[in-house]
Amino acid sequence: MQKCGISILGSTGSIGQNTLNVISQHQEMFEVIALSANTNVEKIFEQCHQFTPAFAVMAEPDAAQQLRVLLETSHLDIHVLSGEEGLCFIAQLEQVTKVVCAIVGSAGLLSTLSAVDAGKQILIANKEALVMAGDLLLERAANTGAILLPVDSEHNALFQCMPANYLTGKRPDGVSRLILTASGGPFLHASQEELRQVTPEMACKHPNWKMGKKITVDCATLMNKGLEVIEASKLFQMPPAAIDVIIHPQSIIHSLVEYLDGSQLAQLGTPDMRIPITHCLSWPERRTSGAKALSLTDIGQLEFLTPNEDKFKCLSLAYEAIHIGKAAPTVLNASNEVAVQAFLNKEMRFVQIATIIEKVLQKFFDLSAQTLDDILMADKLAREKTFNLIQSISH
Repeated sequence: MQKCGISILGSTGSIGQNTLNVISQHQEMFEVIALSANTNVEKIFEQCHQFTPAFAVMAEPDAAQQLRVLLETSHLDIHVLSGEEGLCFIAQLEQVTKVVCAIVGSAGLLSTLSAVDAGKQILIANKEALVMAGDLLLERAANTGAILLPVDSEHNALFQCMPANYLTGKRPDGVSRLILTASGGPFLHASQEELRQVTPEMACKHPNWKMGKKITVDCATLMNKGLEVIEASKLFQMPPAAIDVIIHPQSIIHSLVEYLDGSQLAQLGTPDMRIPITHCLSWPERRTSGAKALSLTDIGQLEFLTPNEDKFKCLSLAYEAIHIGKAAPTVLNASNEVAVQAFLNKEMRFVQIATIIEKVLQKFFDLSAQTLDDILMADKLAREKTFNLIQSISH
């Protein structure tokens, strides 16, 4: 049996490491062709040593040179590339069938587009690419035959609950509503006064999931769920009014699909990203993930609450952005990325994240998003405006 070639864009992050964990359990099925990282030379060197890919890509030339030296010293014959060009190259390799797009933020957009243009099966964990350029990605996928398989636990749950033979990019037959679940993050029951005292260290402690800092802060503000609403609207071609969010602190039900007859199908599982990753790697088949099996009797009780959009305004801002359309989702995403990084750098308070994003969205709500250049320009303008607003409040 011929192995399935895999490129992992963002192999040193949480999704990338979990993907390699799953691959290590099924080495007879999968072959790692290429890996990429931002600046974590030590981690990707370890991964190269274990999986011996043909290619490795670092975001920066200096990091790429450091990796070359380590690989040469270890007598590993791995071709090292750098930058956006290197990422796009490994996204389009002929020997690669599936591309795992796990680069955090807008930095993953162009390489994701490259994988789409090459007609690959794309395991998309980079929700920002869909938020920024979902229409463009799906249009190109329709032209090239690329298949988008959602890795996000919520969207993967929706995908698993869809009608038989469903593929993303079209509205599913017989479906009336999508219901995304959210843990509520670490501040679900916090008061407004307590939110004003939140530190980056507090915001980075998610009660259920182990993830990177940016996405963990997004979970704390509920912006992550807002971005997921936009992502779901694009992936499944559902109007925002047909996508609801409910708080489910236990993170056992990952999302639900409601059908026209009133039936609701839910996907349940332990909060372990290896489950959706394995589903996408093995699709349309099923394989073991290494995750612990779910025991409902051990859990005993599941809670469901309505999100407080007055306290967590980022969620309502995301709904506003998808209703506006055009480049508003791009602006929302770009402003959020800059604001979250500033919060992590202790340049602004947790409660100011939503305030800043709202001001930027009001400024640039009507920008065009017809072309990739339009999208990149909207992203640039939103980042500049956000940076300036943060500077004005920190001085």
